Amino acid sequence: MELKTRLDHIQSESMLRQILQENERVMVCCGRMGPMCVPVYAAMEILRDQYPGVIFCDMPFDHPEASVIRNLPECKGFMGLPFTVYFKHGKVVRATSGIQSRDEVEQILKHYF
Repeated sequence: MELKTRLDHIQSESMLRQILQENERVMVCCGRMGPMCVPVYAAMEILRDQYPGVIFCDMPFDHPEASVIRNLPECKGFMGLPFTVYFKHGKVVRATSGIQSRDEVEQILKHYF
């Protein structure tokens, strides 16, 4: 089960842990190929070139191991997809849910990264 994006694909909790261990700044968008998620993936694909120090990843929301994102305390109460989580030094610095524009994503990247 892989999303059709040009982002790095996370398929397991262990893969996420390894990415977080090896990279200082990571953005993970956990969603589906639906109308709320696709604009966030598109923004990430565009911004990836502008933020070479950030690893941009996706993770299929319905994958059993996506519970590592779905069950984060920062995502508690989220109702809409996607769940987008920004990590710095392996810790969550920001989490959002629902559709976001490129400008909204970029503002978060500028502020936290």
